[in-house]
Amino acid sequence: MTPEVGRIEKPEAEPYRSKRKLFLVPLIIFSEKTDPELVEKCRAYWKEVKEQITNLEAKVGVVQRIYHESIIDSGPEGLATIQEFNPEGFEIASSRAKAGASFELIEDRELAEESMDWERCLMMGFISEKVASKVSDFYTEASHKRYEHIAKRIDETLKAEETGILFIKEGHRLQFPRDIEVFIIFPPTLDAIHRWLREQAEKRRKASPEPEPPEAE
Repeated sequence: MTPEVGRIEKPEAEPYRSKRKLFLVPLIIFSEKTDPELVEKCRAYWKEVKEQITNLEAKVGVVQRIYHESIIDSGPEGLATIQEFNPEGFEIASSRAKAGASFELIEDRELAEESMDWERCLMMGFISEKVASKVSDFYTEASHKRYEHIAKRIDETLKAEETGILFIKEGHRLQFPRDIEVFIIFPPTLDAIHRWLREQAEKRRKASPEPEPPEAE
């Protein structure tokens, strides 16, 4: 896998021209309800993403295929869903679509919905460790099948010498075909977002009262 863009020197263009290329964009979603400080960082992140993709296109090829996780409609309907779900990413996707790139459906509705349902269950928490273990196994199985389907769809649709762009959340477990060169878009602001989230989690942890020890009988 190609190192993260933003952490490497300018890639030599020629070795990649004849290969299949995929720009992988970590999916950072926010809304107006998000903390204003984080909103500012997220907007800076997407600005840097746009700049890095434009620079990379000039070196290894323009985007011809658009992929986005969690979208279960194809064509214009799929792009419209991206606009609602990820407005910042939509700007990148729609500009490429206007230039001739096609939006490709990579999700299987049933697998995507099953994975999301099991994930919601895990987020609720459990009293029983046995139940938690079973739900975790169900989620892992569904997630594995979903990622296999996504990888297969990318392999089927990204043709020789073409360049694609994939919007997908961090922590994914996609295994890409070996003949696809993957460029991970990693703007400097992504580190700042991670750091801010860690700091906020630590503040919440310190603000939570420590549980009182049980009284001796």
